[in-house]
Amino acid sequence: MHGYGPTPQQQTTSRPSPATLTTVRVILVTVTVLSCGLLGWVAMLRLAIVTRRPRDWVLLVVVMVLNAALFAFIVSTPDDPDDMSDASVLLMLLWIVALLAGVITYYLYVEIRHYSSLRSLGSPAPYTATATAHPTPLPYQQHPAQQHHQQPQPNPYTVQTPPPTPTPAPQRLDQVRAELDELSDYLRKENREGEGR
Repeated sequence: MHGYGPTPQQQTTSRPSPATLTTVRVILVTVTVLSCGLLGWVAMLRLAIVTRRPRDWVLLVVVMVLNAALFAFIVSTPDDPDDMSDASVLLMLLWIVALLAGVITYYLYVEIRHYSSLRSLGSPAPYTATATAHPTPLPYQQHPAQQHHQQPQPNPYTVQTPPPTPTPAPQRLDQVRAELDELSDYLRKENREGEGR
């Protein structure tokens, strides 16, 4: 299906392995140190490409400007160390150390944090046996028998009327009257016969 995003398996395969990330970090830190910070922009360029955040692009430009200024300062100093003043030597050393420490620390911290957050977002939920043993059905998946057994809730706003008292059926009364009439006729008849004897 084209409308859906990548699956977790596709996300994990597109991310570099930890060994590859460690190798790249070691190479970039080594290049930065061996160049005395003049190639620190390479590490910052990789960081800006990986994170794609505006702040990292701005810091890349700042590092490139500082590298260019440091290179210009080194070129403008005399070749003979005895001709350099102590202040210019101290300034150059502080500049190089601050550039090295800032670039390496920021690069390693942000890149490690970036990839660890990607790993935590792309990791699948842990498998639990209880979750799959007795899954709870969704409301539309309930069995019809369960839905029929649910009792309707009484409405508290309706007035409860007492059940009607049963009235005797008129046919039964007529039958009892007819039997009583027959019985009284029979008794009268018996009474007359008894008197006639």
